[in-house]
Amino acid sequence: MSTPRKAAFHTLGCKLNFAESSTLSRQLEDAGYARVRVEERPDVFVLNTCSVTEHADRECRLIIRRFRAINPEALIVVVGCYAQLKPEEIAAIPGVDLVLGANEKFNLVGHLAALEGKQDHGQAIYGAIKEVKRFIPSYNEGEAASAGRRTRTFLKVQDGCDYFCSFCTIPLARGRSRSATIAETVAIAEKIAASGVKEIVLTGVNTGDFGRGHGEDFLRLAQALDRVEGIHRFRISSIEPNLCSDELIDFVAASRSFMPHLHLPLQSGSDAILKRMRRRYDTALYADRVAHIRRVMPHACIGVDVITGTPGETGEEFMKTHAFLRTVDVSYLHVFTYSERANTTAVRMEDGIPMEVRRQRTAQLRNIGSKLMRAHGARHLGSIRPVLFEYGDEDGTGGQLFGYTDNYIRVAMPADGGTANQVVPVELVAVDPEGHVTGTMARAVTA
Repeated sequence: MSTPRKAAFHTLGCKLNFAESSTLSRQLEDAGYARVRVEERPDVFVLNTCSVTEHADRECRLIIRRFRAINPEALIVVVGCYAQLKPEEIAAIPGVDLVLGANEKFNLVGHLAALEGKQDHGQAIYGAIKEVKRFIPSYNEGEAASAGRRTRTFLKVQDGCDYFCSFCTIPLARGRSRSATIAETVAIAEKIAASGVKEIVLTGVNTGDFGRGHGEDFLRLAQALDRVEGIHRFRISSIEPNLCSDELIDFVAASRSFMPHLHLPLQSGSDAILKRMRRRYDTALYADRVAHIRRVMPHACIGVDVITGTPGETGEEFMKTHAFLRTVDVSYLHVFTYSERANTTAVRMEDGIPMEVRRQRTAQLRNIGSKLMRAHGARHLGSIRPVLFEYGDEDGTGGQLFGYTDNYIRVAMPADGGTANQVVPVELVAVDPEGHVTGTMARAVTA
């Protein structure tokens, strides 16, 4: 029997990309490829790209250069958002053999089979984004790569976006909003449950927009998933404030398995900037959503996305964001520095902000974010909360296991071989200046 060809993946960007990389990997494995690490000299490298970073081109080139250094004879395939946006540019990078657009990447096996060895110039195979209409379900292999050692999986329930915010390229890279049906999604969740995974993170480009094409909605999906046996925890990776209804919040508060953890993109605390961004809410609606979460889930974790330095963000408008984040009761921040993206409305706007000013503003908000995260952990010290511990290399972690509480506090505890991939009660005992929390095993769980 011949030795199977080897393939390795390198994934950039969001949870959605990681879920899709796992789907592509399973397709290659079904076709006879063995999945290996990048360092193991594979026959095929697959780079799944992101378009969010301003350095997408440079990052892409650096990784491809690394691939070539590891195995100059290997085929190099590039997929993902950046591959749809700049296919010909990527195909011209030395060493690239194949670039697949949004519609073509899920036929990776077929395109590889048609490729006749290394190419002098990469082939770019892609179509117009308006033709991308299929929804391809995806889920990743969890926190650990080996079978039977998985604790968490990212499940893609939605793709694409119809919002066309002024700063965002996602509709250009992924197309219009689409999803599977509730029944199809539940079937995948049941398959994941059978593999031993305890937690599923629901992910998408605009997750809360699930089901529009089927006359269904995200709340009904969540209610159906809540009944899946074997999954102890569901998390919603991110949901737009205008789609995070009171009914959904109340459901999460009362559900069997949905965790008290919601991530609501804000982007700016200035209504004028939100309007320029073409966001579908204002700060009043956002504050109302946070207040409702706190009323029904006082212990919940609330995450926030913020962008600094978008066109028109004067010092006064930035301070509105700064002040807003100090008045709403949230738990952590993901802060991004605005970068110009080709073919977006924002790139044509006047009143651009110097990059150094953008970075200074990012640093200020990240400082707030660090304090919020530490405060979230500190406010729960002395309480007992359920923690799902992950598998890990005990020798590499100083004999500790790490896991997350239901309300998304990362906890370290002395290793106990029987607690990995189990939900156990832990008393939170200390938090350091970096926000890291330590705990000890407890006998009961308190809300």
